[in-house]
Amino acid sequence: MSQELPRIIPAPQPEVEDTFATYQTTHQFYQEVQVRSDFQQHCEWYNTTAERHRQELKRMRGELNIMQWFRKR
Repeated sequence: MSQELPRIIPAPQPEVEDTFATYQTTHQFYQEVQVRSDFQQHCEWYNTTAERHRQELKRMRGELNIMQWFRKR
């Protein structure tokens, strides 16, 4: 039975293998583009959030701190 199997399943055609190789390369390319795009969006979000937090910290440091009055006594 195992000797009959190679005769039943034909070998893939070279042009079919080339087509699948092209498809795989194209798929990997678009996947890489998507990953880089997602990473760029994350970096932009992170930088925006970090800048906002720096501004909030600067504003908080300039505000009057009532808790210092209680610690001094």
